[in-house]
Amino acid sequence: MKLDILAFGAHPDDVELGCGGTVAKEVANGKKIGIIDLTKGELGTRGTAETRHEEASASAKILGVTVRENLGFADVFFVNDKQHQIEVIKKIRKYQPEIVICNAFDDRHIDHGKGSKLVSDACFLSGLVKIETQDESSELQKPWRPKLVYHFIQWKHLEPDFVVDISGFIDKKMESVLAYKTQFYDANSKEPETPISSKNFTDSIIYRARDLGRLIGVEHAEGFNVERYVAVDSLFDLK
Repeated sequence: MKLDILAFGAHPDDVELGCGGTVAKEVANGKKIGIIDLTKGELGTRGTAETRHEEASASAKILGVTVRENLGFADVFFVNDKQHQIEVIKKIRKYQPEIVICNAFDDRHIDHGKGSKLVSDACFLSGLVKIETQDESSELQKPWRPKLVYHFIQWKHLEPDFVVDISGFIDKKMESVLAYKTQFYDANSKEPETPISSKNFTDSIIYRARDLGRLIGVEHAEGFNVERYVAVDSLFDLK
């Protein structure tokens, strides 16, 4: 199954927080999008691997993505080595996306930066003919290198290289985020507090999108970083 966009997150909820509005917008535009979670988020303070799986499934339905998978890497302890790269390469070759979106270059959680580099490296390696991988049916996979790799912005306020207008999709983004009921603000929760469980954090998702939108003259936007220059055919392609 070929996808237009494949979004990777180190944990379930990373994609929703970083680019949920963009995903929802592209789905509405008829694009086929998949999400691959690297870990189950099993070491998160709140919730469990099982609740995160249920929440991720619910969120995927809200966003309308074509497929969502979890690679089951060890939360916090996964590394960017051959073993992990091969597993990511298999997914890239399986879905042959034109665009890959992944974690921020640098962030508060150590898995975000690691996940970013792991996926980015795998995107390059996936195009090498002499790296052989097999699919679930033991069939040899063809090399595939995505045309573009973008990195969504997370906890840290990194300066975006470009922003996407998500006006009209902020409610869908928030619905997908709040599907993770164990993770975010709940006044009645008895779980320990975390940096993302406060009302301030939940509110910040909207006011960050609103602020980025303000800067480009729209209601809401999401920011991304790139690994190479953004190219356009004409000055009129820029808004």
